[in-house]
Amino acid sequence: MERKRLPVAAVVAGLVLLAVPLVLPEWMKFIVTLALAKFLAVLAVALFLRAGMVTFGHAMFYAVGAYTVGFGAKWFGLRDIVLLVPLGAVLGAVVAALVGLVMARYREVFFAMLNLAFSMMLYGVLLKLYWLLLKLYWLTGGTDGLSAGAPTFLGYAPPREYLRDFLYYATLLVAGLAIYGVYRFLASPLGYYLKARADNEIRIEYSGESVRHVIYVTYVLSGALAGASGVLAAFTVGHIVPEYAFWIQSGDFVFVALLGGFESVPGPLVGAIAFEFIRTYASKYFPNEWQMTLGIIMLAIILFRPGGLWAIYEELAARFGRREREAERA
Repeated sequence: MERKRLPVAAVVAGLVLLAVPLVLPEWMKFIVTLALAKFLAVLAVALFLRAGMVTFGHAMFYAVGAYTVGFGAKWFGLRDIVLLVPLGAVLGAVVAALVGLVMARYREVFFAMLNLAFSMMLYGVLLKLYWLLLKLYWLTGGTDGLSAGAPTFLGYAPPREYLRDFLYYATLLVAGLAIYGVYRFLASPLGYYLKARADNEIRIEYSGESVRHVIYVTYVLSGALAGASGVLAAFTVGHIVPEYAFWIQSGDFVFVALLGGFESVPGPLVGAIAFEFIRTYASKYFPNEWQMTLGIIMLAIILFRPGGLWAIYEELAARFGRREREAERA
């Protein structure tokens, strides 16, 4: 029974997501599109949470993807999302490959804080008008940021009234490919070693695999996911600012991973959609206390459902499954 339920749930979820542009108003369409875009970065953070490691610096790769859009539009007139998403993912992976040479050596709080340090270094460069006597405003736009412009799709520029729909389905397609790729990675030997790292690193070394290698490969993969996420988010919002690399953005990714549940791949997706709607409505009804609202929700999740929102679904599914089996026996 359990094996049959998961594909059915996936098909239902897929149909619901496909129907979003047909039934939701424009503002909700924007929220869901942004949630799907950020989901990739949350998934990148969730990979390390599965390994018992926390990173507060993945906004760095998110910003790399976003500024790929800004630089591409400003200097090369490049706005094709089909080209920029892979390019953002590649650049995110390249930066992660370089930073990962250092990060793969560290664990626990050192891993979290060093990630934060690298991210804040990038934020400082993007924010400053001058750095090391170099004028950067002409390049990064400083606090003004850069414009993403309207994306094209293999050279096709859809009419303005349909642009949001095109962008939504493109984001949904990339999210689906990311889910498939991460599932494949987690089902590989490296994926199992990553999960085992949370329990015992020494046993992994005894089995003949290098823990540093496992972390490094995961770091590069997570950089690619976050880079693609930044590209999609930049096109969704339409503007790129240095805050994309700020520590608060990294904290949001960790928050969403915990909210949705990082033990499964769908958990971060559920968390990303829930987070965007919670933040939107909390800002509307509690404009001065919306951060406190998010804090209360996170506190409740940690105390009562540490597995996140996806754990609630799994618990309900298991309960209904037991009732079905009892009914069949009767």
